[in-house]
Amino acid sequence: MLTVAVLISGTGSNLRALLEAARHPDFPARVVVVGADREADGLAHAEEFGIPSFTVPWHEHDSRDAWGEELAGQLRVWTPDLVVLSGLMRLLPPAVVAEFSPALINTHPAFLPEFPGAHGVRDALAAEVAQTGASVIVVDDGVDTGPILAQERVPILDGDTEHSLHERIKPVERRLLIDVVRGIATGEITLTSAS
Repeated sequence: MLTVAVLISGTGSNLRALLEAARHPDFPARVVVVGADREADGLAHAEEFGIPSFTVPWHEHDSRDAWGEELAGQLRVWTPDLVVLSGLMRLLPPAVVAEFSPALINTHPAFLPEFPGAHGVRDALAAEVAQTGASVIVVDDGVDTGPILAQERVPILDGDTEHSLHERIKPVERRLLIDVVRGIATGEITLTSAS
């Protein structure tokens, strides 16, 4: 059984989808802990599903490295097989990436390498492209530059706003995340670092 830690910053919609998938007896992974960089609304999902959680507030640390070391320390307690960044809106320090990657994955609301960074949906609309997408990647030291594990296109419709487009991307992102976690657990997906 693959053990998974999930790190969030917000509402945790991807986290909830993963928790619901993992509730099924035939799903080969279990979320063992949920962490956040603030008092995130998504921590309520962990509580509802009886999953332990922790918070490592960003603003309580003098540096990104100090924050990352405490975060890594919390993760070490649980020795997860896989760490999922699910809407964590902080870049992990290189030492944390080095410790957990390639068993460190992230979801992103764009068809990478198109539109990396915190505003992928907004950037796709601004570029006036016909389609964007969702991706699941291995985290490396770059911004959304790690090896791509799964991705799928999502069309941009006339009249789309950042909100409406993001709402159509989210279900695709959730499905890809669940498929990737299942694939890692069953050995169908092999995690490798960027070369």
